[in-house]
Amino acid sequence: MSHAADVDLVDYDEALARFDPVIGIEVHVELGTLTKMFCAAEVEFGGAPNTQVTPVSLGLPGALPVVNGKAVEFAIKIGLALNCQIATSCRFARKNYFYPDVPKNFQTSQYDEPIAFDGYLDVELDDGEIFRVQIERAHMEEDAGKNTHVGGSGGRIHGADYSLVDYNRAGIPLVEVVTRPIEGAGTRAPEVARAYVQTLRDIFRALEVSEARMERGNVRADVNLSLRATPESPLGTRTETKNVNSFRSIERAVRYEVSRQAAVLDAGGTVIQETRHWHEDTSTTTSGRVKSDAEDYRYFPEPDLVPVEPSRAWVEEIRATLPEMPADRRRRLQGDWGFSDPEMRDVVNAGAVELIETTIAAGSSPAAARKWWMGELARAAKTSEVELADLPVTPEQIGQLQGLVDSGRINDKMARGVLEGVLAGEGSPEEIVVARGLEVVSDDGPLLEAIDSVLAAQPDIAEKIRSGNLGPIGAVIGAVMKATRGQADAGRVRELVIERIG
Repeated sequence: MSHAADVDLVDYDEALARFDPVIGIEVHVELGTLTKMFCAAEVEFGGAPNTQVTPVSLGLPGALPVVNGKAVEFAIKIGLALNCQIATSCRFARKNYFYPDVPKNFQTSQYDEPIAFDGYLDVELDDGEIFRVQIERAHMEEDAGKNTHVGGSGGRIHGADYSLVDYNRAGIPLVEVVTRPIEGAGTRAPEVARAYVQTLRDIFRALEVSEARMERGNVRADVNLSLRATPESPLGTRTETKNVNSFRSIERAVRYEVSRQAAVLDAGGTVIQETRHWHEDTSTTTSGRVKSDAEDYRYFPEPDLVPVEPSRAWVEEIRATLPEMPADRRRRLQGDWGFSDPEMRDVVNAGAVELIETTIAAGSSPAAARKWWMGELARAAKTSEVELADLPVTPEQIGQLQGLVDSGRINDKMARGVLEGVLAGEGSPEEIVVARGLEVVSDDGPLLEAIDSVLAAQPDIAEKIRSGNLGPIGAVIGAVMKATRGQADAGRVRELVIERIG
């Protein structure tokens, strides 16, 4: 399905030569609690439609909500990890709007009293530069259900024959993290946006508050963008591109909106404050609806819930349980492993930190683990068009493979053959070595036989070596390697040749 652009686009670099971009990002993370935000309905991905519901999550009359304590704890964890202040008292509010996937006709959220506020997150860009993003707030709310529009094209309501609603997701706990306007990123705005959401995703995983799988919608980003004439000018009118669900798409959505808005302004038009839909297939956005302001939602305090008042002692208890943050952990690991800055950046960008860490735990040296994952395996992943972590090989198997090399049972060339076997599903490295008969021959008997055979066939070589010219030893080693199908230990062959001739 193609989506026509509203206007002819302006080249991205040309647009940024004349306009200053300002971004803002709202990230929703689904919390990994066992039950929903305000009721005891179970939370489980992929259940049959409308089987994980209660009167509360269906919005039935008279049903009363109760706050999920674990969700509050997770929200405080997120706030602390983002260097936020934690409110001594905060309230839920009703955000009023009608949509079929919101069965109560309002969403229970937080408005003017969020649980966490005034934070920041330092984001590392691809070249190691640190960019600080200011966090306005992180607040608790509940997710909506899911509409499925059947018939028509593109899964949208326009032209559909009928719509179905699944309320399994309605009421799942969310934390929404809202940035302040991100200024000063300039031409790097798309990269800053991507790196920020990536850093957040890594933090959610480290905190163990969410599986944080973007492809399942555990983490969803809304990307706001506006252009202004200069960094000193007032903020321009922003658009909000909704539910962008991959890091690459976040970068592309920013680039596209920069080019599109520049074209609108160049043509003397006005950028409309609206939500926009992101189209993965064409890397474009199209108009959604005019963006509502806060007053349109008629927020008021939720009368069925008491204020949440986390004690300072509890907040400090939670702070004491926070794990090492991903950026700190990466710096520590880099020091432990002895990787240079460019080497570590490559590892991080390839998503290989955990893979290498587990491979080292399985007995490999850091250098060998990096060599395998960033060399042979990175090439295999590129060829297969999959992520490194999705290759059919485990860090433990790479640790075993390197162990076979270190012990001298196989050499590097054989190891590559063993790895091919592992990737082809032939078994563990040990099983493949046995099945393919790939072991290095280090037993002197067969090696001496091969050496004697080579020297007998070329007596002049033996004479040269005996007279002190060690150059021809390479030819003897090569011939022995060939005779043993590459399975001889070259170092041992060299020793034996010198002993034999001497």
